[in-house]
Amino acid sequence: MQAFTGRPQEWDELIAALPDPDLLQTWEWAQVKSAYGWEPLPFVWREPWSEASPGTQVEAATMILKKTISIAGFSARMCILYCPKGPLLDWGSESTRGRVMDDLQQFTRQQGGIFLKIDPDVVLGRGIPGTQEASDDARGQIMMEALISRGWKFSSDQVQFRNTVLVDLTPSEEDMLARMKQKTRYNIRLADKKGVTVRAGNIDDLLLLYRMYAETSVRDGFVIRNENYYRTVWTAFMHVERSESLPCAEPLIAEVDGEPVAALFVFYFARRAYYLYGMSREAHREKMPNHLLQWEAMRRAKKRGCQTYDLWGAPDDFVETDPMWGVFRFKEGLGGQVLRTLGGWDYAPRPLWYRLYAEFMPRVLEVMRSRGRRATKQQIDV
Repeated sequence: MQAFTGRPQEWDELIAALPDPDLLQTWEWAQVKSAYGWEPLPFVWREPWSEASPGTQVEAATMILKKTISIAGFSARMCILYCPKGPLLDWGSESTRGRVMDDLQQFTRQQGGIFLKIDPDVVLGRGIPGTQEASDDARGQIMMEALISRGWKFSSDQVQFRNTVLVDLTPSEEDMLARMKQKTRYNIRLADKKGVTVRAGNIDDLLLLYRMYAETSVRDGFVIRNENYYRTVWTAFMHVERSESLPCAEPLIAEVDGEPVAALFVFYFARRAYYLYGMSREAHREKMPNHLLQWEAMRRAKKRGCQTYDLWGAPDDFVETDPMWGVFRFKEGLGGQVLRTLGGWDYAPRPLWYRLYAEFMPRVLEVMRSRGRRATKQQIDV
Protein backbone atom coordinates (compact mmCIF):
# COMPACT_ATOMS: atom_id res chain seq x y z
CA MET A 1 0.00 0.00 0.00
CA GLN A 2 1.77 3.11 -1.27
CA ALA A 3 0.70 6.74 -1.21
CA PHE A 4 0.08 8.07 -4.72
CA THR A 5 2.28 11.05 -5.51
CA GLY A 6 1.54 11.68 -9.18
CA ARG A 7 -0.53 14.35 -10.90
CA PRO A 8 -4.36 14.46 -10.81
CA GLN A 9 -4.63 13.42 -14.46
CA GLU A 10 -2.38 10.44 -13.81
CA TRP A 11 -4.65 9.30 -10.96
CA ASP A 12 -7.76 9.41 -13.13
CA GLU A 13 -6.01 7.58 -15.97
CA LEU A 14 -4.69 4.98 -13.53
CA ILE A 15 -8.05 4.11 -11.98
CA ALA A 16 -9.78 4.17 -15.39
CA ALA A 17 -7.67 1.11 -16.27
CA LEU A 18 -8.72 -0.87 -13.16
CA PRO A 19 -11.81 -3.09 -12.88
CA ASP A 20 -15.09 -1.19 -12.41
CA PRO A 21 -13.68 2.36 -12.14
CA ASP A 22 -16.12 4.81 -10.62
CA LEU A 23 -16.70 8.55 -10.79
CA LEU A 24 -16.59 8.82 -6.98
CA GLN A 25 -13.01 7.55 -6.94
CA THR A 26 -11.75 10.33 -9.23
CA TRP A 27 -9.39 13.08 -8.20
CA GLU A 28 -12.07 15.69 -8.91
CA TRP A 29 -14.60 14.12 -6.56
CA ALA A 30 -11.98 13.97 -3.81
CA GLN A 31 -11.26 17.67 -4.27
CA VAL A 32 -14.95 18.46 -3.91
CA LYS A 33 -15.06 16.56 -0.62
CA SER A 34 -11.85 18.26 0.57
CA ALA A 35 -13.71 21.58 0.42
CA TYR A 36 -16.15 20.16 3.02
CA GLY A 37 -13.88 18.77 5.71
CA TRP A 38 -12.58 15.54 4.18
CA GLU A 39 -8.87 14.86 3.59
CA PRO A 40 -8.25 12.88 0.36
CA LEU A 41 -5.69 10.07 0.71
CA PRO A 42 -4.95 8.23 -2.57
CA PHE A 43 -3.21 4.85 -2.39
CA VAL A 44 -2.09 2.19 -4.85
CA TRP A 45 -1.01 -1.44 -4.66
CA ARG A 46 1.58 -2.64 -7.13
CA GLU A 47 2.27 -6.17 -8.29
CA PRO A 48 5.02 -7.92 -6.29
CA TRP A 49 8.42 -7.57 -7.92
CA SER A 50 9.75 -10.33 -10.14
CA GLU A 51 12.17 -10.55 -13.05
CA ALA A 52 9.22 -10.87 -15.42
CA SER A 53 7.34 -8.00 -13.77
CA PRO A 54 9.42 -5.21 -12.20
CA GLY A 55 6.54 -4.20 -9.94
CA THR A 56 5.43 -1.10 -11.79
CA GLN A 57 1.98 -2.42 -12.67
CA VAL A 58 -0.80 -1.14 -10.38
CA GLU A 59 -3.22 -3.91 -9.44
CA ALA A 60 -5.44 -1.97 -7.01
CA ALA A 61 -6.12 1.58 -5.89
CA THR A 62 -8.43 3.58 -3.69
CA MET A 63 -9.10 7.17 -2.74
CA ILE A 64 -9.73 7.23 1.01
CA LEU A 65 -11.55 10.20 2.49
CA LYS A 66 -10.64 11.02 6.09
CA LYS A 67 -12.55 13.25 8.49
CA THR A 68 -11.02 14.00 11.89
CA ILE A 69 -13.35 14.15 14.87
CA SER A 70 -12.57 15.96 18.12
CA ILE A 71 -14.77 14.97 21.04
CA ALA A 72 -15.14 17.36 23.97
CA GLY A 73 -13.49 16.04 27.12
CA PHE A 74 -11.16 13.67 25.26
CA SER A 75 -7.62 14.54 24.23
CA ALA A 76 -7.47 11.83 21.56
CA ARG A 77 -8.38 12.84 18.02
CA MET A 78 -10.24 10.14 16.15
CA CYS A 79 -11.45 9.91 12.59
CA ILE A 80 -13.83 8.22 10.21
CA LEU A 81 -12.59 6.86 6.89
CA TYR A 82 -14.54 6.25 3.68
CA CYS A 83 -13.68 4.73 0.29
CA PRO A 84 -16.60 5.87 -1.90
CA LYS A 85 -17.30 3.15 -4.47
CA GLY A 86 -13.92 1.61 -3.68
CA PRO A 87 -11.46 0.08 -3.37
CA LEU A 88 -10.87 -0.72 -7.05
CA LEU A 89 -9.39 -4.15 -7.73
CA ASP A 90 -10.10 -7.56 -9.16
CA TRP A 91 -12.26 -8.83 -6.32
CA GLY A 92 -12.11 -12.34 -7.75
CA SER A 93 -8.37 -12.51 -7.02
CA GLU A 94 -8.08 -13.93 -3.51
CA SER A 95 -4.45 -12.86 -3.13
CA THR A 96 -5.07 -9.26 -4.25
CA ARG A 97 -8.21 -9.01 -2.17
CA GLY A 98 -6.48 -10.33 0.94
CA ARG A 99 -3.54 -7.99 0.53
CA VAL A 100 -5.73 -4.92 0.05
CA MET A 101 -8.04 -5.73 2.95
CA ASP A 102 -5.13 -6.47 5.30
CA ASP A 103 -3.60 -3.10 4.49
CA LEU A 104 -6.87 -1.18 4.81
CA GLN A 105 -7.63 -2.70 8.19
CA GLN A 106 -4.12 -1.96 9.46
CA PHE A 107 -4.35 1.60 8.12
CA THR A 108 -7.67 2.12 9.93
CA ARG A 109 -6.13 1.05 13.23
CA GLN A 110 -3.03 3.21 12.70
CA GLN A 111 -5.16 6.28 11.94
CA GLY A 112 -7.26 5.82 15.07
CA GLY A 113 -10.31 5.29 12.90
CA ILE A 114 -13.68 4.71 14.49
CA PHE A 115 -14.50 2.84 11.31
CA LEU A 116 -13.63 2.51 7.63
CA LYS A 117 -16.55 2.29 5.21
CA ILE A 118 -16.28 0.74 1.75
CA ASP A 119 -19.02 0.28 -0.86
CA PRO A 120 -17.40 -1.19 -3.98
CA ASP A 121 -19.50 -2.28 -6.96
CA VAL A 122 -19.22 -5.97 -6.15
CA VAL A 123 -22.16 -7.53 -7.99
CA LEU A 124 -24.63 -9.68 -6.06
CA GLY A 125 -27.00 -10.11 -8.97
CA ARG A 126 -28.92 -8.59 -11.86
CA GLY A 127 -32.60 -8.04 -12.42
CA ILE A 128 -35.47 -7.70 -9.94
CA PRO A 129 -35.45 -10.60 -7.46
CA GLY A 130 -38.29 -13.03 -8.06
CA THR A 131 -38.63 -12.28 -11.78
CA GLN A 132 -37.58 -14.44 -14.75
CA GLU A 133 -34.87 -11.92 -15.66
CA ALA A 134 -33.21 -12.12 -12.22
CA SER A 135 -29.87 -13.84 -11.76
CA ASP A 136 -27.50 -14.07 -8.82
CA ASP A 137 -23.71 -13.80 -8.90
CA ALA A 138 -22.05 -16.42 -6.73
CA ARG A 139 -18.84 -14.37 -6.58
CA GLY A 140 -20.68 -11.60 -4.77
CA GLN A 141 -21.78 -14.02 -2.07
CA ILE A 142 -18.18 -15.19 -1.69
CA MET A 143 -17.02 -11.60 -1.26
CA MET A 144 -19.67 -10.99 1.38
CA GLU A 145 -18.64 -14.06 3.32
CA ALA A 146 -14.99 -12.99 3.09
CA LEU A 147 -15.84 -9.60 4.63
CA ILE A 148 -17.87 -11.18 7.42
CA SER A 149 -15.04 -13.58 8.25
CA ARG A 150 -12.74 -10.56 8.64
CA GLY A 151 -15.09 -8.84 11.08
CA TRP A 152 -16.69 -6.35 8.69
CA LYS A 153 -20.34 -5.43 9.28
CA PHE A 154 -23.06 -4.46 6.84
CA SER A 155 -23.47 -0.74 7.49
CA SER A 156 -26.65 0.75 8.90
CA ASP A 157 -25.61 3.96 7.11
CA GLN A 158 -25.69 3.33 3.36
CA VAL A 159 -24.17 6.48 1.86
CA GLN A 160 -24.57 5.35 -1.76
CA PHE A 161 -27.39 3.42 -3.38
CA ARG A 162 -26.89 -0.33 -3.09
CA ASN A 163 -28.73 -0.96 -6.33
CA THR A 164 -28.95 0.92 -9.59
CA VAL A 165 -30.29 0.69 -13.14
CA LEU A 166 -27.84 0.43 -16.04
CA VAL A 167 -28.70 1.13 -19.68
CA ASP A 168 -26.58 -0.61 -22.31
CA LEU A 169 -25.52 2.02 -24.86
CA THR A 170 -23.79 -0.34 -27.30
CA PRO A 171 -26.85 -1.18 -29.48
CA SER A 172 -28.04 1.17 -32.22
CA GLU A 173 -30.34 4.05 -31.31
CA GLU A 174 -33.21 2.19 -32.98
CA ASP A 175 -32.57 -0.88 -30.82
CA MET A 176 -32.24 1.26 -27.69
CA LEU A 177 -35.65 2.80 -28.38
CA ALA A 178 -37.17 -0.61 -29.12
CA ARG A 179 -35.92 -1.89 -25.75
CA MET A 180 -37.80 0.83 -23.85
CA LYS A 181 -41.30 0.46 -22.48
CA GLN A 182 -43.93 1.43 -25.03
CA LYS A 183 -45.20 4.28 -22.84
CA THR A 184 -41.66 5.70 -22.54
CA ARG A 185 -41.18 5.72 -26.32
CA TYR A 186 -44.56 7.41 -26.68
CA ASN A 187 -43.64 10.12 -24.17
CA ILE A 188 -40.31 10.82 -25.90
CA ARG A 189 -42.11 11.34 -29.19
CA LEU A 190 -44.82 13.38 -27.47
CA ALA A 191 -42.26 15.75 -25.98
CA ASP A 192 -40.68 16.29 -29.38
CA LYS A 193 -44.10 16.81 -31.00
CA LYS A 194 -45.14 19.32 -28.33
CA GLY A 195 -42.11 21.51 -29.00
CA VAL A 196 -39.78 20.49 -26.16
CA THR A 197 -36.16 21.14 -27.08
CA VAL A 198 -32.95 20.20 -25.27
CA ARG A 199 -29.75 22.23 -25.14
CA ALA A 200 -26.43 21.83 -23.36
CA GLY A 201 -26.03 24.27 -20.47
CA ASN A 202 -22.97 26.15 -19.28
CA ILE A 203 -21.56 27.90 -16.22
CA ASP A 204 -23.98 30.79 -16.63
CA ASP A 205 -26.91 28.40 -16.08
CA LEU A 206 -25.85 27.17 -12.63
CA LEU A 207 -28.03 29.54 -10.60
CA LEU A 208 -31.05 28.59 -12.71
CA LEU A 209 -30.24 24.90 -12.28
CA TYR A 210 -29.85 25.13 -8.53
CA ARG A 211 -33.13 26.99 -8.09
CA MET A 212 -34.88 24.39 -10.21
CA TYR A 213 -33.26 21.62 -8.14
CA ALA A 214 -34.38 23.34 -4.92
CA GLU A 215 -37.93 23.60 -6.26
CA THR A 216 -37.86 19.89 -7.11
CA SER A 217 -36.63 18.94 -3.64
CA VAL A 218 -39.40 20.88 -1.90
CA ARG A 219 -42.08 19.46 -4.19
CA ASP A 220 -40.87 15.84 -3.98
CA GLY A 221 -39.82 15.87 -0.33
CA PHE A 222 -36.09 15.13 -0.43
CA VAL A 223 -33.27 17.11 1.18
CA ILE A 224 -30.52 18.87 -0.75
CA ARG A 225 -27.46 20.89 0.23
CA ASN A 226 -26.87 24.60 -0.24
CA GLU A 227 -26.08 26.25 -3.55
CA ASN A 228 -22.33 26.51 -2.90
CA TYR A 229 -22.02 22.74 -2.57
CA TYR A 230 -23.58 22.04 -5.96
CA ARG A 231 -21.61 24.82 -7.61
CA THR A 232 -18.47 23.19 -6.25
CA VAL A 233 -19.44 19.78 -7.64
CA TRP A 234 -20.65 21.00 -11.01
CA THR A 235 -17.77 23.36 -11.76
CA ALA A 236 -15.18 20.80 -10.63
CA PHE A 237 -16.27 18.49 -13.44
CA MET A 238 -17.41 21.03 -16.02
CA HIS A 239 -13.90 22.51 -16.04
CA VAL A 240 -12.09 19.21 -16.58
CA GLU A 241 -10.53 18.75 -19.99
CA ARG A 242 -12.84 16.52 -21.98
CA SER A 243 -11.06 13.32 -22.93
CA GLU A 244 -11.96 9.67 -22.77
CA SER A 245 -9.94 8.92 -19.63
CA LEU A 246 -10.80 12.07 -17.63
CA PRO A 247 -14.10 12.80 -15.89
CA CYS A 248 -16.32 15.66 -17.00
CA ALA A 249 -19.94 16.78 -16.78
CA GLU A 250 -22.51 18.82 -18.62
CA PRO A 251 -26.03 20.02 -17.83
CA LEU A 252 -28.81 19.36 -20.32
CA ILE A 253 -31.76 21.74 -20.17
CA ALA A 254 -35.23 21.10 -21.62
CA GLU A 255 -37.12 24.19 -22.79
CA VAL A 256 -40.55 25.03 -24.12
CA ASP A 257 -40.62 28.23 -26.21
CA GLY A 258 -37.30 29.22 -24.63
CA GLU A 259 -38.51 28.65 -21.05
CA PRO A 260 -36.44 26.14 -19.01
CA VAL A 261 -38.77 23.48 -17.59
CA ALA A 262 -36.49 20.56 -16.66
CA ALA A 263 -32.80 19.67 -16.56
CA LEU A 264 -30.30 17.02 -15.60
CA PHE A 265 -26.57 16.72 -15.05
CA VAL A 266 -24.79 13.90 -16.84
CA PHE A 267 -21.24 12.97 -15.79
CA TYR A 268 -18.79 11.00 -17.93
CA PHE A 269 -15.90 8.81 -16.86
CA ALA A 270 -14.21 5.65 -18.18
CA ARG A 271 -16.85 4.97 -20.85
CA ARG A 272 -19.71 5.27 -18.38
CA ALA A 273 -22.23 8.10 -18.13
CA TYR A 274 -23.90 8.91 -14.79
CA TYR A 275 -27.23 10.60 -14.14
CA LEU A 276 -26.59 12.20 -10.74
CA TYR A 277 -28.95 15.18 -10.56
CA GLY A 278 -32.36 15.74 -12.11
CA MET A 279 -34.68 18.72 -11.68
CA SER A 280 -37.97 20.01 -13.08
CA ARG A 281 -40.71 22.59 -12.71
CA GLU A 282 -44.47 22.23 -12.62
CA ALA A 283 -44.81 24.15 -15.87
CA HIS A 284 -45.37 22.00 -18.99
CA ARG A 285 -44.95 18.71 -17.16
CA GLU A 286 -47.70 17.26 -19.36
CA LYS A 287 -45.31 17.64 -22.32
CA MET A 288 -42.97 15.04 -20.83
CA PRO A 289 -39.68 16.98 -20.93
CA ASN A 290 -37.94 14.54 -18.58
CA HIS A 291 -38.38 11.66 -21.02
CA LEU A 292 -36.80 13.61 -23.87
CA LEU A 293 -33.98 14.77 -21.55
CA GLN A 294 -33.05 11.19 -20.69
CA TRP A 295 -33.12 10.13 -24.31
CA GLU A 296 -30.86 13.02 -25.31
CA ALA A 297 -28.50 12.18 -22.42
CA MET A 298 -28.26 8.60 -23.67
CA ARG A 299 -27.63 9.70 -27.25
CA ARG A 300 -24.91 12.18 -26.25
CA ALA A 301 -23.25 9.61 -23.99
CA LYS A 302 -23.23 7.07 -26.80
CA LYS A 303 -21.61 9.58 -29.18
CA ARG A 304 -18.88 10.16 -26.58
CA GLY A 305 -18.03 6.47 -26.61
CA CYS A 306 -19.80 5.54 -23.38
CA GLN A 307 -20.98 1.95 -23.20
CA THR A 308 -23.19 2.26 -20.11
CA TYR A 309 -25.58 4.85 -18.70
CA ASP A 310 -25.91 4.61 -14.92
CA LEU A 311 -29.30 5.94 -13.79
CA TRP A 312 -27.95 6.16 -10.22
CA GLY A 313 -30.21 4.43 -7.81
CA ALA A 314 -32.88 1.76 -7.43
CA PRO A 315 -34.89 0.55 -4.42
CA ASP A 316 -33.32 -1.61 -1.74
CA ASP A 317 -36.55 -3.64 -1.72
CA PHE A 318 -38.44 -3.91 -4.97
CA VAL A 319 -41.91 -3.31 -3.57
CA GLU A 320 -44.39 -0.52 -4.30
CA THR A 321 -44.11 0.83 -0.75
CA ASP A 322 -40.43 1.66 -1.26
CA PRO A 323 -39.96 5.47 -1.43
CA MET A 324 -38.03 5.09 -4.69
CA TRP A 325 -40.63 2.98 -6.44
CA GLY A 326 -42.08 5.75 -8.63
CA VAL A 327 -38.64 6.98 -9.73
CA PHE A 328 -37.56 3.39 -10.36
CA ARG A 329 -40.52 2.70 -12.64
CA PHE A 330 -39.54 5.76 -14.69
CA LYS A 331 -35.95 4.52 -14.96
CA GLU A 332 -37.04 0.99 -15.76
CA GLY A 333 -39.05 2.34 -18.69
CA LEU A 334 -35.81 3.55 -20.30
CA GLY A 335 -34.79 -0.02 -21.01
CA GLY A 336 -32.23 -0.51 -18.26
CA GLN A 337 -31.36 -3.53 -16.17
CA VAL A 338 -31.21 -3.61 -12.37
CA LEU A 339 -27.76 -4.15 -10.89
CA ARG A 340 -27.66 -5.32 -7.27
CA THR A 341 -24.40 -4.78 -5.38
CA LEU A 342 -22.77 -5.47 -2.04
CA GLY A 343 -23.58 -2.08 -0.52
CA GLY A 344 -21.67 -0.35 2.28
CA TRP A 345 -19.63 -2.33 4.83
CA ASP A 346 -17.81 -1.03 7.92
CA TYR A 347 -14.64 -2.19 9.61
CA ALA A 348 -14.71 -0.92 13.18
CA PRO A 349 -11.58 -1.58 15.29
CA ARG A 350 -13.15 0.46 18.13
CA PRO A 351 -16.52 -1.26 18.74
CA LEU A 352 -17.59 1.01 21.61
CA TRP A 353 -16.95 4.23 19.72
CA TYR A 354 -18.53 2.74 16.61
CA ARG A 355 -21.69 1.87 18.53
CA LEU A 356 -21.87 5.35 20.07
CA TYR A 357 -21.30 6.97 16.69
CA ALA A 358 -23.98 4.79 15.05
CA GLU A 359 -26.50 5.77 17.74
CA PHE A 360 -25.63 9.47 17.82
CA MET A 361 -25.20 10.38 14.15
CA PRO A 362 -28.76 9.63 12.95
CA ARG A 363 -30.06 12.23 15.43
CA VAL A 364 -27.53 14.80 14.25
CA LEU A 365 -28.36 14.10 10.61
CA GLU A 366 -32.09 14.50 11.21
CA VAL A 367 -31.52 17.91 12.79
CA MET A 368 -29.34 18.88 9.82
CA ARG A 369 -31.99 17.66 7.36
CA SER A 370 -34.69 19.69 9.11
CA ARG A 371 -32.53 22.80 8.91
CA GLY A 372 -31.77 22.01 5.27
CA ARG A 373 -35.46 21.78 4.38
CA ARG A 374 -36.18 25.14 5.96
CA ALA A 375 -33.20 26.77 4.27
CA THR A 376 -34.17 25.40 0.86
CA LYS A 377 -37.74 26.68 1.21
CA GLN A 378 -36.46 30.09 2.16
CA GLN A 379 -34.15 30.19 -0.87
CA ILE A 380 -36.94 29.61 -3.35
CA ASP A 381 -39.48 31.67 -1.36
CA VAL A 382 -41.87 28.79 -0.84
